[in-house]
Amino acid sequence: MPEGPSVRKFHRLVSPFVGQKVVKTGGSSKKLNPASFQSLWLQDARVHGKQLFLWFDPEEEMELLGSSPQPVQGVWQKEAQDPELALGPHAQETSAGPSGSGEPVPSGSDDPCDPRGHNLLAVAQRWLEVRFGLFGSIWVNNFSRAKKANKRGDWRDPVPRLVLHFDGGGFLAFYSCQMSWSPPPEVEPTCDILSDKFHRGQALEALSQAQPVCYTLLDQRYFSGLGNIIKNEALFRAGIHPLSLGSLLSSSSLEALVNHVVEFSSDWLRDKLQGKEQHTQIYKKEQCPSGHQVMKESFGPPGRLQRLTWWCPQCQPRLPSEEP
Repeated sequence: MPEGPSVRKFHRLVSPFVGQKVVKTGGSSKKLNPASFQSLWLQDARVHGKQLFLWFDPEEEMELLGSSPQPVQGVWQKEAQDPELALGPHAQETSAGPSGSGEPVPSGSDDPCDPRGHNLLAVAQRWLEVRFGLFGSIWVNNFSRAKKANKRGDWRDPVPRLVLHFDGGGFLAFYSCQMSWSPPPEVEPTCDILSDKFHRGQALEALSQAQPVCYTLLDQRYFSGLGNIIKNEALFRAGIHPLSLGSLLSSSSLEALVNHVVEFSSDWLRDKLQGKEQHTQIYKKEQCPSGHQVMKESFGPPGRLQRLTWWCPQCQPRLPSEEP
């Protein structure tokens, strides 16, 4: 599943299209009709954790705001318009895999309207929430191509779920994404590991619970954007066993773990924006950098998703009080 750094990159790919009008649509989505985007304006693009939010408005709404779209005030405004890491419209991201889509939110005739007769509820719910699942991606001004033959031996290119052509001349192609109309996003950036407002104290408090730290790290309420790769890498670099109870770890160990979460995530994002490959030390490895045999097992809260975890018994020993 694309983690925070990947979704941040997608956000930067989409951001140059903010303020442009959709002039042509396509794609295989059946539940989310691609034609419904025709003549809409992309007003804003926001990212939080593993989710991307796109705000579309019809032309008449844009005219009410003036000839050029105005940014929406909110907690993301600085991050949504960050020019420092913005990419050009020719960057791309690879993709392959299953796909899905969400159901659009209908608007009824009883929805409230403003004095001009515009449907306020419909406007408020014209945010497109994009979830990338296991293999989702966004391509800019290009389409994904098959890298190998399928089980039938056919070299068929992946089919995008949604394609949006803009009046600026470029287009976006969404692959294997789950998309649905939603109300305006309401999230707290203090839990986003790649936000400059990430609250380390809140994260440390969550990690100090009497449960395995590998469970807490994947809790998006405290570590939004953190996925299985970041979890494995941060635990290894902090020298902490995945099943160590947070309540038994020292404050310095927990602080080191949070530092490695932020550092690895930021480095991963920087490498993505520079087109560099990701380098991991423990994830999907047979040996750690010290040459020790790596263990692999699925861990997760009882009755919930179990995630594959890689760790080194020598570099990440369990505390004596935690031994079975």
